[in-house]
Amino acid sequence: MSQTTADVVIIGAGAAGLMAAATAGYAGNRVLLLDHTDKPGKKILMSGGGRCNFTNLNTTPENFISSNPHFCISALKRYTPQHFLELVERHGVDYVEKAPGQLFCAGKSRELLDILLTEADWAGVDLRMKTRIEAVEATASGVNLATSAGRIEAGHLIVATGGLSIPTLGATGFGYDLARDLGLDVLPLRAGLVPLTLHPDLKEHLAPLSGLSTEVSVTTGGRTFQEPLLITHRGLSGPAILQASSYWQAGEEVVINWLPRLDLKAELTRLREQQPKTSLASWLAEQLPKRLAATLVEFLEASQGSLPLRLADFSNNRLQEVAAFLQAWSFIPAGTEGYRTAEVTLGGVDTRALSSRDFSVQACPRIRFIGEVLDVTGHLGGYNFQWAWASGVAAGQGLEA
Repeated sequence: MSQTTADVVIIGAGAAGLMAAATAGYAGNRVLLLDHTDKPGKKILMSGGGRCNFTNLNTTPENFISSNPHFCISALKRYTPQHFLELVERHGVDYVEKAPGQLFCAGKSRELLDILLTEADWAGVDLRMKTRIEAVEATASGVNLATSAGRIEAGHLIVATGGLSIPTLGATGFGYDLARDLGLDVLPLRAGLVPLTLHPDLKEHLAPLSGLSTEVSVTTGGRTFQEPLLITHRGLSGPAILQASSYWQAGEEVVINWLPRLDLKAELTRLREQQPKTSLASWLAEQLPKRLAATLVEFLEASQGSLPLRLADFSNNRLQEVAAFLQAWSFIPAGTEGYRTAEVTLGGVDTRALSSRDFSVQACPRIRFIGEVLDVTGHLGGYNFQWAWASGVAAGQGLEA
Protein backbone atom coordinates (compact mmCIF):
# COMPACT_ATOMS: atom_id res chain seq x y z
CA MET A 1 0.00 0.00 0.00
CA SER A 2 1.12 3.57 -0.68
CA GLN A 3 2.42 5.92 2.01
CA THR A 4 1.40 9.60 2.08
CA THR A 5 2.55 12.43 4.32
CA ALA A 6 0.76 15.69 5.06
CA ASP A 7 0.92 18.48 7.58
CA VAL A 8 -2.82 18.28 8.19
CA VAL A 9 -5.38 15.58 7.42
CA ILE A 10 -9.05 16.52 7.60
CA ILE A 11 -11.73 13.82 7.67
CA GLY A 12 -15.02 15.04 6.23
CA ALA A 13 -15.54 17.21 3.14
CA GLY A 14 -18.65 18.99 4.34
CA ALA A 15 -19.07 22.63 5.32
CA ALA A 16 -16.78 22.61 8.37
CA GLY A 17 -14.14 20.37 6.76
CA LEU A 18 -13.90 22.46 3.60
CA MET A 19 -13.61 25.66 5.64
CA ALA A 20 -10.91 24.19 7.86
CA ALA A 21 -9.03 22.85 4.82
CA ALA A 22 -8.90 26.20 3.06
CA THR A 23 -7.89 27.99 6.27
CA ALA A 24 -5.08 25.52 7.01
CA GLY A 25 -3.92 25.53 3.40
CA TYR A 26 -3.70 29.31 3.20
CA ALA A 27 -1.55 29.20 6.35
CA GLY A 28 1.07 27.22 4.38
CA ASN A 29 0.19 23.68 5.44
CA ARG A 30 0.09 20.67 3.13
CA VAL A 31 -3.55 19.68 3.60
CA LEU A 32 -5.15 16.37 2.70
CA LEU A 33 -8.98 16.38 2.83
CA LEU A 34 -10.61 12.93 2.88
CA ASP A 35 -14.20 11.74 2.65
CA HIS A 36 -15.77 8.30 2.25
CA THR A 37 -18.55 9.54 -0.07
CA ASP A 38 -18.30 10.20 -3.80
CA LYS A 39 -18.95 13.97 -3.77
CA PRO A 40 -18.11 16.79 -1.33
CA GLY A 41 -20.66 19.06 0.32
CA LYS A 42 -23.78 16.97 -0.22
CA LYS A 43 -25.59 18.51 2.74
CA ILE A 44 -24.79 21.99 1.45
CA LEU A 45 -26.41 21.16 -1.87
CA MET A 46 -29.71 19.97 -0.38
CA SER A 47 -30.04 22.52 2.42
CA GLY A 48 -32.52 25.34 2.32
CA GLY A 49 -34.53 23.68 -0.42
CA GLY A 50 -31.48 23.77 -2.67
CA ARG A 51 -30.78 27.44 -1.92
CA CYS A 52 -28.64 26.98 1.24
CA ASN A 53 -29.38 29.26 4.20
CA PHE A 54 -25.65 29.82 4.64
CA THR A 55 -25.62 32.13 7.67
CA ASN A 56 -27.72 34.28 9.97
CA LEU A 57 -26.68 37.89 10.54
CA ASN A 58 -28.19 37.76 14.05
CA THR A 59 -26.05 34.85 15.27
CA THR A 60 -25.34 34.85 19.00
CA PRO A 61 -24.26 32.08 21.41
CA GLU A 62 -27.89 31.98 22.62
CA ASN A 63 -28.85 30.43 19.27
CA PHE A 64 -27.01 27.21 20.15
CA ILE A 65 -27.79 24.22 22.35
CA SER A 66 -24.91 22.67 24.30
CA SER A 67 -24.21 21.21 27.72
CA ASN A 68 -21.21 23.58 27.75
CA PRO A 69 -22.81 26.79 26.42
CA HIS A 70 -19.73 29.00 26.82
CA PHE A 71 -17.61 26.87 24.48
CA CYS A 72 -18.95 28.36 21.24
CA ILE A 73 -18.50 32.01 22.23
CA SER A 74 -14.85 32.43 21.24
CA ALA A 75 -15.10 30.95 17.74
CA LEU A 76 -18.32 32.79 16.94
CA LYS A 77 -16.78 36.11 17.98
CA ARG A 78 -13.65 35.55 15.90
CA TYR A 79 -15.42 34.53 12.70
CA THR A 80 -18.74 36.32 12.32
CA PRO A 81 -21.51 36.13 9.72
CA GLN A 82 -20.10 39.31 8.19
CA HIS A 83 -16.78 37.56 7.58
CA PHE A 84 -18.48 34.79 5.63
CA LEU A 85 -20.68 37.26 3.79
CA GLU A 86 -17.57 39.08 2.61
CA LEU A 87 -16.28 35.78 1.21
CA VAL A 88 -19.58 35.23 -0.65
CA GLU A 89 -19.45 38.75 -2.07
CA ARG A 90 -15.82 38.39 -3.18
CA HIS A 91 -16.87 35.43 -5.30
CA GLY A 92 -19.75 37.39 -6.79
CA VAL A 93 -22.50 35.08 -5.57
CA ASP A 94 -25.87 36.81 -5.17
CA TYR A 95 -27.89 36.24 -2.03
CA VAL A 96 -31.26 37.15 -0.55
CA GLU A 97 -32.53 37.76 2.98
CA LYS A 98 -35.70 35.67 3.15
CA ALA A 99 -36.41 36.35 6.82
CA PRO A 100 -34.67 38.80 9.17
CA GLY A 101 -31.00 37.78 9.23
CA GLN A 102 -31.45 34.57 7.22
CA LEU A 103 -29.28 34.71 4.10
CA PHE A 104 -29.85 32.29 1.19
CA CYS A 105 -28.24 31.91 -2.20
CA ALA A 106 -30.27 33.82 -4.78
CA GLY A 107 -29.56 30.96 -7.17
CA LYS A 108 -28.63 27.38 -6.36
CA SER A 109 -26.62 26.19 -3.36
CA ARG A 110 -24.11 24.76 -5.84
CA GLU A 111 -22.74 28.30 -6.09
CA LEU A 112 -21.88 28.27 -2.39
CA LEU A 113 -20.24 24.86 -2.59
CA ASP A 114 -18.21 26.12 -5.55
CA ILE A 115 -16.90 28.96 -3.38
CA LEU A 116 -15.61 26.49 -0.81
CA LEU A 117 -14.12 24.14 -3.40
CA THR A 118 -12.45 27.05 -5.18
CA GLU A 119 -10.99 28.35 -1.92
CA ALA A 120 -9.70 24.88 -1.08
CA ASP A 121 -8.16 24.56 -4.53
CA TRP A 122 -6.49 27.99 -4.30
CA ALA A 123 -5.13 27.00 -0.87
CA GLY A 124 -3.54 23.89 -2.37
CA VAL A 125 -5.79 21.36 -0.63
CA ASP A 126 -5.55 17.78 -1.89
CA LEU A 127 -9.18 16.55 -1.92
CA ARG A 128 -9.66 12.78 -2.08
CA MET A 129 -13.15 11.27 -2.13
CA LYS A 130 -14.17 7.62 -1.77
CA THR A 131 -11.50 7.15 0.88
CA ARG A 132 -12.47 5.09 3.90
CA ILE A 133 -10.67 5.55 7.23
CA GLU A 134 -9.84 2.17 8.76
CA ALA A 135 -7.75 3.12 11.79
CA VAL A 136 -6.36 6.21 13.51
CA GLU A 137 -3.30 6.12 15.75
CA ALA A 138 -2.18 9.16 17.73
CA THR A 139 1.58 9.56 18.12
CA ALA A 140 3.83 12.02 19.88
CA SER A 141 4.48 13.86 16.61
CA GLY A 142 1.03 13.61 15.01
CA VAL A 143 -1.23 10.86 13.71
CA ASN A 144 -1.01 7.77 11.54
CA LEU A 145 -4.03 6.75 9.52
CA ALA A 146 -4.79 3.50 7.77
CA THR A 147 -7.15 4.15 4.86
CA SER A 148 -8.60 2.31 1.89
CA ALA A 149 -6.05 4.22 -0.25
CA GLY A 150 -3.02 3.45 1.89
CA ARG A 151 -1.28 4.74 5.00
CA ILE A 152 -1.09 8.44 5.81
CA GLU A 153 1.23 10.15 8.25
CA ALA A 154 0.28 13.67 9.35
CA GLY A 155 1.23 16.27 11.90
CA HIS A 156 -2.38 17.13 12.74
CA LEU A 157 -5.83 15.60 12.31
CA ILE A 158 -9.10 17.55 12.12
CA VAL A 159 -12.28 15.51 12.48
CA ALA A 160 -15.20 17.10 10.60
CA THR A 161 -17.35 14.04 10.10
CA GLY A 162 -20.71 15.59 10.96
CA GLY A 163 -23.55 13.86 12.76
CA LEU A 164 -26.04 11.09 12.07
CA SER A 165 -28.55 13.26 10.22
CA ILE A 166 -29.75 12.19 6.75
CA PRO A 167 -27.83 8.91 6.36
CA THR A 168 -28.72 8.81 2.65
CA LEU A 169 -26.15 11.59 2.20
CA GLY A 170 -23.46 9.45 3.81
CA ALA A 171 -23.79 10.33 7.49
CA THR A 172 -22.19 7.83 9.87
CA GLY A 173 -21.15 7.65 13.50
CA PHE A 174 -17.43 7.49 12.66
CA GLY A 175 -16.52 10.72 14.43
CA TYR A 176 -18.25 9.65 17.63
CA ASP A 177 -16.54 6.26 17.55
CA LEU A 178 -13.15 7.92 17.06
CA ALA A 179 -13.79 10.27 19.95
CA ARG A 180 -14.64 7.35 22.22
CA ASP A 181 -11.48 5.54 21.10
CA LEU A 182 -9.53 8.60 22.20
CA GLY A 183 -11.16 8.49 25.62
CA LEU A 184 -13.54 11.40 25.05
CA ASP A 185 -17.10 11.49 26.29
CA VAL A 186 -19.84 11.53 23.67
CA LEU A 187 -23.03 13.03 25.08
CA PRO A 188 -26.37 11.35 24.23
CA LEU A 189 -27.30 11.69 20.57
CA ARG A 190 -30.75 12.37 19.13
CA ALA A 191 -32.33 13.90 16.06
CA GLY A 192 -32.86 17.67 16.09
CA LEU A 193 -34.69 20.13 13.83
CA VAL A 194 -36.94 17.25 12.87
CA PRO A 195 -40.70 16.79 12.24
CA LEU A 196 -42.82 15.35 15.05
CA THR A 197 -45.03 12.30 14.54
CA LEU A 198 -48.48 11.77 16.04
CA HIS A 199 -50.29 8.97 17.81
CA PRO A 200 -52.86 7.22 15.57
CA ASP A 201 -55.99 8.93 16.93
CA LEU A 202 -54.67 12.47 16.46
CA LYS A 203 -52.97 11.57 13.19
CA GLU A 204 -56.31 10.33 11.85
CA HIS A 205 -57.85 13.76 12.46
CA LEU A 206 -54.96 15.86 11.14
CA ALA A 207 -53.64 13.82 8.20
CA PRO A 208 -56.52 14.96 5.91
CA LEU A 209 -55.21 18.52 6.44
CA SER A 210 -51.79 17.61 5.01
CA GLY A 211 -50.20 20.57 3.28
CA LEU A 212 -51.91 23.26 5.38
CA SER A 213 -49.62 25.83 6.98
CA THR A 214 -50.27 28.64 9.46
CA GLU A 215 -48.27 30.78 11.86
CA VAL A 216 -48.39 29.54 15.44
CA SER A 217 -46.33 29.61 18.58
CA VAL A 218 -45.07 26.28 19.88
CA THR A 219 -43.86 25.73 23.43
CA THR A 220 -41.98 22.75 24.85
CA GLY A 221 -38.94 22.18 27.04
CA GLY A 222 -39.19 25.72 28.38
CA ARG A 223 -38.80 27.38 24.96
CA THR A 224 -41.35 29.05 22.68
CA PHE A 225 -41.01 29.61 18.92
CA GLN A 226 -43.43 31.70 16.84
CA GLU A 227 -43.13 30.63 13.22
CA PRO A 228 -45.13 28.72 10.60
CA LEU A 229 -46.38 25.18 11.31
CA LEU A 230 -46.99 22.66 8.53
CA ILE A 231 -49.36 19.69 8.79
CA THR A 232 -48.06 16.61 6.96
CA HIS A 233 -49.46 13.14 6.36
CA ARG A 234 -47.11 11.84 9.08
CA GLY A 235 -47.49 14.57 11.69
CA LEU A 236 -46.36 18.16 12.21
CA SER A 237 -43.47 20.03 10.63
CA GLY A 238 -42.57 23.56 9.56
CA PRO A 239 -40.10 25.95 11.22
CA ALA A 240 -41.99 26.24 14.53
CA ILE A 241 -42.10 22.47 15.02
CA LEU A 242 -38.52 21.92 13.82
CA GLN A 243 -37.27 24.51 16.32
CA ALA A 244 -39.31 23.02 19.16
CA SER A 245 -38.16 19.48 18.34
CA SER A 246 -34.65 20.28 19.52
CA TYR A 247 -36.02 20.99 23.00
CA TRP A 248 -38.71 18.29 23.15
CA GLN A 249 -38.06 15.15 25.16
CA ALA A 250 -39.98 11.90 24.69
CA GLY A 251 -43.17 11.85 26.73
CA GLU A 252 -43.35 15.62 27.18
CA GLU A 253 -46.21 17.83 26.05
CA VAL A 254 -46.07 20.26 23.16
CA VAL A 255 -48.33 23.30 23.47
CA ILE A 256 -49.57 25.17 20.38
CA ASN A 257 -51.09 28.64 20.31
CA TRP A 258 -53.05 28.67 17.05
CA LEU A 259 -53.60 32.43 17.16
CA PRO A 260 -50.42 33.89 18.69
CA ARG A 261 -50.99 37.43 17.46
CA LEU A 262 -54.26 37.85 19.34
CA ASP A 263 -55.37 38.34 22.92
CA LEU A 264 -58.10 35.86 22.14
CA LYS A 265 -60.27 36.34 25.24
CA ALA A 266 -60.33 40.11 24.68
CA GLU A 267 -60.98 39.73 20.94
CA LEU A 268 -63.87 37.30 21.43
CA THR A 269 -65.37 39.53 24.13
CA ARG A 270 -65.21 42.50 21.74
CA LEU A 271 -66.82 40.47 18.94
CA ARG A 272 -69.60 39.30 21.28
CA GLU A 273 -70.46 42.94 21.94
CA GLN A 274 -70.07 44.28 18.42
CA GLN A 275 -71.12 41.29 16.28
CA PRO A 276 -73.24 39.15 18.61
CA LYS A 277 -74.76 37.07 15.79
CA THR A 278 -71.36 35.88 14.57
CA SER A 279 -70.59 32.22 15.16
CA LEU A 280 -67.27 31.11 16.58
CA ALA A 281 -66.83 28.67 13.68
CA SER A 282 -67.28 31.32 10.99
CA TRP A 283 -64.99 33.79 12.74
CA LEU A 284 -62.31 31.15 13.25
CA ALA A 285 -62.51 30.22 9.55
CA GLU A 286 -61.52 33.83 8.78
CA GLN A 287 -58.44 33.61 10.99
CA LEU A 288 -57.12 30.18 9.97
CA PRO A 289 -57.26 27.88 6.93
CA LYS A 290 -60.92 26.85 6.75
CA ARG A 291 -60.36 23.10 7.08
CA LEU A 292 -58.06 23.63 10.06
CA ALA A 293 -60.62 25.91 11.71
CA ALA A 294 -63.33 23.30 11.25
CA THR A 295 -61.12 20.59 12.77
CA LEU A 296 -60.30 22.77 15.78
CA VAL A 297 -64.01 23.39 16.34
CA GLU A 298 -64.52 19.61 16.30
CA PHE A 299 -61.74 19.23 18.90
CA LEU A 300 -63.37 21.97 21.01
CA GLU A 301 -66.75 20.30 20.97
CA ALA A 302 -65.25 16.91 21.72
CA SER A 303 -63.56 18.27 24.84
CA GLN A 304 -66.08 20.90 26.01
CA GLY A 305 -69.42 19.91 24.53
CA SER A 306 -71.44 21.59 21.77
CA LEU A 307 -70.87 25.29 21.19
CA PRO A 308 -73.56 28.00 21.19
CA LEU A 309 -74.54 29.09 17.68
CA ARG A 310 -73.87 32.77 18.34
CA LEU A 311 -71.14 34.56 20.27
CA ALA A 312 -73.93 36.42 22.08
CA ASP A 313 -74.78 33.15 23.83
CA PHE A 314 -71.27 32.54 25.20
CA SER A 315 -70.76 33.25 28.90
CA ASN A 316 -67.55 34.89 30.07
CA ASN A 317 -66.38 31.56 31.45
CA ARG A 318 -67.11 29.78 28.16
CA LEU A 319 -65.20 32.41 26.19
CA GLN A 320 -62.29 31.97 28.57
CA GLU A 321 -62.38 28.19 28.07
CA VAL A 322 -62.44 28.57 24.27
CA ALA A 323 -59.55 31.05 24.33
CA ALA A 324 -57.50 28.81 26.60
CA PHE A 325 -58.14 25.79 24.37
CA LEU A 326 -57.11 27.54 21.15
CA GLN A 327 -54.11 29.26 22.65
CA ALA A 328 -52.81 26.36 24.70
CA TRP A 329 -53.74 23.29 22.66
CA SER A 330 -51.53 20.50 23.94
CA PHE A 331 -50.59 17.03 22.77
CA ILE A 332 -47.86 14.45 23.37
CA PRO A 333 -46.05 13.49 20.15
CA ALA A 334 -45.55 9.84 19.32
CA GLY A 335 -41.94 10.67 18.49
CA THR A 336 -39.93 12.24 15.68
CA GLU A 337 -39.16 11.21 12.12
CA GLY A 338 -35.62 10.50 13.31
CA TYR A 339 -32.31 10.95 11.56
CA ARG A 340 -33.87 10.20 8.18
CA THR A 341 -35.18 13.76 7.89
CA ALA A 342 -33.45 15.53 10.81
CA GLU A 343 -31.39 18.55 9.84
CA VAL A 344 -28.97 18.15 12.76
CA THR A 345 -27.81 15.78 15.47
CA LEU A 346 -28.13 16.94 19.07
CA GLY A 347 -25.42 15.93 21.54
CA GLY A 348 -22.00 14.77 20.43
CA VAL A 349 -18.38 15.07 21.52
CA ASP A 350 -18.21 16.71 24.94
CA THR A 351 -16.55 20.08 24.39
CA ARG A 352 -15.22 20.22 27.95
CA ALA A 353 -12.30 18.10 26.74
CA LEU A 354 -11.45 20.56 23.94
CA SER A 355 -9.78 23.94 23.70
CA SER A 356 -12.29 26.66 22.77
CA ARG A 357 -9.47 28.53 21.00
CA ASP A 358 -8.43 25.93 18.42
CA PHE A 359 -10.73 22.94 19.16
CA SER A 360 -7.81 20.65 19.96
CA VAL A 361 -8.27 17.73 22.32
CA GLN A 362 -6.60 18.75 25.56
CA ALA A 363 -5.15 15.28 26.15
CA CYS A 364 -4.16 14.87 22.49
CA PRO A 365 -3.54 18.39 21.07
CA ARG A 366 -2.69 17.26 17.54
CA ILE A 367 -6.28 16.13 17.03
CA ARG A 368 -9.18 18.57 16.66
CA PHE A 369 -12.95 18.10 16.35
CA ILE A 370 -15.21 20.63 14.62
CA GLY A 371 -18.73 21.19 13.34
CA GLU A 372 -21.75 19.00 13.96
CA VAL A 373 -19.81 16.13 15.55
CA LEU A 374 -19.46 18.36 18.62
CA ASP A 375 -22.10 18.91 21.30
CA VAL A 376 -23.04 22.28 19.77
CA THR A 377 -26.29 22.52 17.82
CA GLY A 378 -27.80 25.66 16.32
CA HIS A 379 -31.39 26.72 15.92
CA LEU A 380 -33.02 26.67 12.49
CA GLY A 381 -32.13 29.59 10.25
CA GLY A 382 -28.49 29.43 9.14
CA TYR A 383 -26.90 29.10 12.57
CA ASN A 384 -25.51 25.61 12.01
CA PHE A 385 -23.70 26.71 8.87
CA GLN A 386 -22.25 29.68 10.74
CA TRP A 387 -20.99 27.23 13.35
CA ALA A 388 -19.39 25.16 10.59
CA TRP A 389 -17.58 28.23 9.21
CA ALA A 390 -16.49 29.53 12.62
CA SER A 391 -15.31 26.19 14.00
CA GLY A 392 -13.55 25.37 10.72
CA VAL A 393 -11.61 28.62 10.76
CA ALA A 394 -10.72 28.25 14.44
CA ALA A 395 -9.36 24.72 13.94
CA GLY A 396 -7.61 25.54 10.66
CA GLN A 397 -5.43 28.15 12.34
CA GLY A 398 -2.32 27.68 14.45
CA LEU A 399 -1.35 24.24 13.13
CA GLU A 400 2.36 24.48 13.78
CA ALA A 401 4.51 21.47 13.06
